[in-house]
Amino acid sequence: MRLVDLTHRFSIHTPGWVGYPSPQLRYFQRHATNGIVSQLLDTPLHAGTHFDAQMHIVSGGSDVASVGLQTLCREGVVADISGEMQDWSVIKPKHIMDRVDVRPGDILIYHTGYHKYYNGRPEEDEERYFLRHPGGDRELAEWIVEMRLAWTGMDCASGDHPMNTSIRQKRPDAAAEYEKVTGESIQKRWPQDDLFVMHRIPFRQGITHVENVGGDIEAVLNRRCLIGAFPIPIEGGEASPCRVVAFIQD
Repeated sequence: MRLVDLTHRFSIHTPGWVGYPSPQLRYFQRHATNGIVSQLLDTPLHAGTHFDAQMHIVSGGSDVASVGLQTLCREGVVADISGEMQDWSVIKPKHIMDRVDVRPGDILIYHTGYHKYYNGRPEEDEERYFLRHPGGDRELAEWIVEMRLAWTGMDCASGDHPMNTSIRQKRPDAAAEYEKVTGESIQKRWPQDDLFVMHRIPFRQGITHVENVGGDIEAVLNRRCLIGAFPIPIEGGEASPCRVVAFIQD
């Protein structure tokens, strides 16, 4: 069995989501002073490859510690949809189903190709990664629920289209560029009632997701395999950094 890491490296250069603080890693004990090294990590839970819990979106929803291992680790597929993705593309169920056989209860990870713009990658472009990545809409969110998936993962900053998040208020310049390039009105294409629809619809049914999947994802494209996500089981935690691994039986 071969293990493939689908996790981005974590460092002080790892960005939090748009508007979130960056991680801070610092020493509070040193070899010369204490004979031992100890460090303190201060980070938003939504930094790097991380698992969202239901309570991130749903008031009274379950925390990270409540997610069972049977949900976190099971059979699934990694769909390569990158050939049809570009800045601000809208991901539809057809993009995924045309490439892999998705079965009820699966873990589904989809590869848009945008992990190559993540911090530390050879084609790093933080603004493109966070502000212009592809994302799903209501059709994809409802299909995920219909398929009763265990969880989903994506190699971009969010399951939601960036213009269907608060980024449109935080970065009005990006919103203006979107409308200029696409010729679409954000308010018409992404109505306020549907804001964060890829979070709100699946999460209410207990189907959450992992954002910023990366690592060696290109080694497992369009494959069915055992997939595991391993967040810290934080009681009361609404998300957690995690390791995502594909277990390949060659």
